[in-house]
Amino acid sequence: MSQSLKRGLAMLTALAAGPRTLDQLAQLLGVHKSTAMRLLRTLEAGRFVRREDVHHYRLGSALFDLAHQALEDLDVRGVARRHLVELGELSGHTVHLAILEDDQVVYIDKVDSKHPVRMYSRIGRRAPVHCTAVGKALVADWPAQQRRQFAERLAYPKLTANTLDSAEVFLAELDRVRARGYAVDRGEHEDFIHCVGAPIRNHRGDVVAAVSLSVPKVLLDLDGLLRLVDDVLRTAAEVSTKLGWQRPPRNHHSH
Repeated sequence: MSQSLKRGLAMLTALAAGPRTLDQLAQLLGVHKSTAMRLLRTLEAGRFVRREDVHHYRLGSALFDLAHQALEDLDVRGVARRHLVELGELSGHTVHLAILEDDQVVYIDKVDSKHPVRMYSRIGRRAPVHCTAVGKALVADWPAQQRRQFAERLAYPKLTANTLDSAEVFLAELDRVRARGYAVDRGEHEDFIHCVGAPIRNHRGDVVAAVSLSVPKVLLDLDGLLRLVDDVLRTAAEVSTKLGWQRPPRNHHSH
């Protein structure tokens, strides 16, 4: 790497911590002030650095544009793959990654179960939103009006005895998903399978995908399935973090 490029990058890294003066930057880089000033002028011309006042410099808008573009270009499937495999290894059960397309869920990746009893699914297959854990996780975070409009246009085909069969029942279920942060399919899509799913967020906090664990009831009862929720939530959080999402800070109350 060229020395100028190396110094320029070191300068940007220093400014990422907050505004700096010319003297501070020259000292951090171990260079003469005139060298630091030449670098600053070059970076300023490209909008990578801007002058905050007479003495201080800070990061410029070009860096934020690049960062935003880099985050937009992240492919959720590529980012998630390693984490899906890890969840599959850890649990031994089927892992799905899904997105919403129109009024349906589309499975965009899958890690097969280690068990001989498996659910039928494949990458590219579509499924209803109202009776799948991934479907519920994908839409539960929407604003109330958007959730209601969506719920009221679904057809609610009754696939099993447990399938949610009306907009009101579905909306009440979405409220529960919002409150606890994960979704459950209690044999609503296929009567011998139950699932837990969690939302994956991008850098803006928007839900862009969902991850789920699907388990045949003969292998694991509902209590056993719910013991795996933390693993699913952790996987969703890890993928979300890679996509640029930052968990909002929790409020700390003094006791």
